[in-house]
Amino acid sequence: MTQKPLRLSSTEHFSPKLIRNLRERAIEFLLFLAALSAVATMAAILFILLEESLSFFKQVSAVEFFTATKWTPLFTNPSYGILPLVSGTLVTSTVALLVAIPLGTIAAIYLSEFAPPRLREIFKPALELLAAIPTIVYGYFALLFVTPLLQLIFPTLPGFNMLSAGIVMGMMIIPLISSISEDAMRAVPVGLREGSYAVGATRLQTAWQVVFPAAISGISAAYILAASRAVGETMIVAVAAGLRPNLTWNPFDQAATITAYIVQVSLGDLPHGSLEYQTIFAAGLTLVIMTLILNIIGYFLAKRYREIY
Repeated sequence: MTQKPLRLSSTEHFSPKLIRNLRERAIEFLLFLAALSAVATMAAILFILLEESLSFFKQVSAVEFFTATKWTPLFTNPSYGILPLVSGTLVTSTVALLVAIPLGTIAAIYLSEFAPPRLREIFKPALELLAAIPTIVYGYFALLFVTPLLQLIFPTLPGFNMLSAGIVMGMMIIPLISSISEDAMRAVPVGLREGSYAVGATRLQTAWQVVFPAAISGISAAYILAASRAVGETMIVAVAAGLRPNLTWNPFDQAATITAYIVQVSLGDLPHGSLEYQTIFAAGLTLVIMTLILNIIGYFLAKRYREIY
């Protein structure tokens, strides 16, 4: 009686090592696709901005766009100087960073070096809840609560102003700075802290002179992300700072920002492909350039401090 040959399953034809390598290659390919999707999305955004902006700059001089001080693209006699929108964006962002950087850094130092574990588990999530509040709520909070309070101190402050918008925007980005900075500080090796304590340094001296410089790379990344978030904020400045383009560096005045103008023009009232419609792409390209400059500055600052410390 003849014996039938044994049939091997499909998995038994391959060695376990080969199967493991195939699985690792598949996972590596999926991770590559995930990373590529982010790069492809950014490339698509830049392509659209550049394509529409080039059509705009064929009709409007780039010199006029970046140097003129009047922005009235929707008027009968249009003017295309982006500087009023740039000044409004920079002023509100500066006010926001002046509020968020000190408070966010102090909160990060406290959570990382001084807060008990149980208090940290309560305080950090509560602080991060600020980031979950819709920005439109922040906008009306600035307009209806912060502005009246500021008018008690500055009676001549107008109803729409960049100061209240910047303050509330700073409150909104505090969790971004505190969370990333606290994670960077907690990643500092414990040996650095113990060495500082061994030479007689206090906890505050250790936190400020040892831990903070050692974590400066992550902290500077938090600052740059916060600055980019402030520059790109829309609803708070649209509601509280006003929509009138005004070339001013005084935070007590009202002014429009680049993002607020983009929202104003994107409501669908203008025909697609018109020069007025293409102004939003030129303004968006300006915003991208500003964000790129901030990231370049942050990269060189982090590199410099890594070399020092």
